[in-house]
Amino acid sequence: MEHTHHEHHAITQAPGEHGGHPDHAGHTDHSGHAVHAAHGPVSWAMAARATLHCLTGCAIGEILGMVIGTALGWHNVPTMILAIVLAFAFGYSLTLRGVLAAGVDFRTAFRVALAADTLSIAVMELIDNGVIAVWPSAMDAQLADALFWGALAASLALAFVVTTPVNKWMIGRGKGHAVVHRYHH
Repeated sequence: MEHTHHEHHAITQAPGEHGGHPDHAGHTDHSGHAVHAAHGPVSWAMAARATLHCLTGCAIGEILGMVIGTALGWHNVPTMILAIVLAFAFGYSLTLRGVLAAGVDFRTAFRVALAADTLSIAVMELIDNGVIAVWPSAMDAQLADALFWGALAASLALAFVVTTPVNKWMIGRGKGHAVVHRYHH
């Protein structure tokens, strides 16, 4: 099995070590490289911040989708699909904005956003939409109904609580928002 120089280096060096390799002196751009090892213990505060970041994009998209679908009198399924699509779009967009601001090219930033947010947004959307789907009458509530906003707020709060441990686990393994943190030097 043939390895490229970087693959060989990742296999033979300890995590975070560059072993004094002359072609790695001052090497700080890790774009395109896999994270070499787990980051170890992750605080709940760090996981909560990552989840809150994700929740912000999800909530914007989710609320916008529900408002648009409800205002247009759409049925539940197309409204929910729009809300989910917009939740992913806004979730990825917030991460993209931050990574692009660090000077990373769009292709790399897009990959970082996908790696950082896909599982987190998916879990969040599963919980959020699941709560709304099973909450009695929530799917039929209108924008002027307290039930519409109460169910949405409760579902997003529960999604945050369930997704935070997922993000803690992912960050501890060098995945999820740990990928984004490489660009915040």
